[in-house]
Amino acid sequence: MDLKSYNLEDQIGYLLRKAYQRHLVIFQQHIGDSQLTAVQFSVLYTVNLFEKCSQKELVEHTAIDQATIRGIVERLIKRDLLSQYQDQQDKRKVKISITNEGRKVLADTLENAKSISEKTLEPLNPAEALALLHTLKKIT
Repeated sequence: MDLKSYNLEDQIGYLLRKAYQRHLVIFQQHIGDSQLTAVQFSVLYTVNLFEKCSQKELVEHTAIDQATIRGIVERLIKRDLLSQYQDQQDKRKVKISITNEGRKVLADTLENAKSISEKTLEPLNPAEALALLHTLKKIT
C-alpha cells in the first residue's frame, strides 16, 4: 500500500473527533457554568431523567465508559450535584440521584445546552443539519 494514499483528514474518526472538539469548545463557552463539562452535563441530565440509577445504567444511557463514569459521579458528588446511597432492596447496589442543587444547575443550563447544539450545527443549512443528525443516529 502506498503510504501517501492515506489522508488522515479524510477519515471518519478524525473528522468526528474534530467536530466533537469544536462542540466541546462551544459547550464550555456557552453552558453558563464554567465548572460543568459536557460529559458531566449529560450525566446530570440522565440521572435527573431516571431519578435514581446505578453507575451501570449511566454507562448504558450516556455511552460513557465505566472508569470515566465513576470519576464524573465522584466530581458531581463533591459539588453536591449528585448523591449516592445504598439500594434498600439490594444492599450490594449503589444508587445515584440528583440533589436539589443539581436540579438547579441543570435548570440554569438547559436552555444554554439547547443553543449549544444549534451553535455546533451553525455552519450547516437546515437540510444538512437534519441529514447529519439522521446519519449519526444511524451509525450509532
